[in-house]
Amino acid sequence: MTNTLDAYNSTVTQNTEQLSEMISSTSPVTLVISVLSIVAMWIIFKKAGQAGWKCLIPIYNTYTLVKIVDGNGWKFLLLLIPIVNIIYAIMLVFRMAKSFGKGVGFGFGLLFLNTIFMLILAFGKAQYVGPKGQPA
Repeated sequence: MTNTLDAYNSTVTQNTEQLSEMISSTSPVTLVISVLSIVAMWIIFKKAGQAGWKCLIPIYNTYTLVKIVDGNGWKFLLLLIPIVNIIYAIMLVFRMAKSFGKGVGFGFGLLFLNTIFMLILAFGKAQYVGPKGQPA
């Protein structure tokens, strides 16, 4: 019985050490990506005529982004419905590209390399056109 318990404790200790190493090695990268994403969102919100601080508040930032991109902020509730949320999130990414005068290719960039293309949108020459790319 003690051999089994010792083996279990050894395994748990080893797994805990491995998990700790993984977390400590990825945290700086995750932190940098998070900060870059926040900066990009702040500038994008300002370009769209919204207050930049709105990107800092969870749920409200999603509402604001949907309002910027789709025109009707309450459509963010679609993101709470399983399966529909995936489809709507993909549609939002492409509508975001269109709202800033970009094409489908840029939409795919936002979909697959989000932080990089958000930074390009924020610091590039893109101007906010309006929800769904239609002037307000």
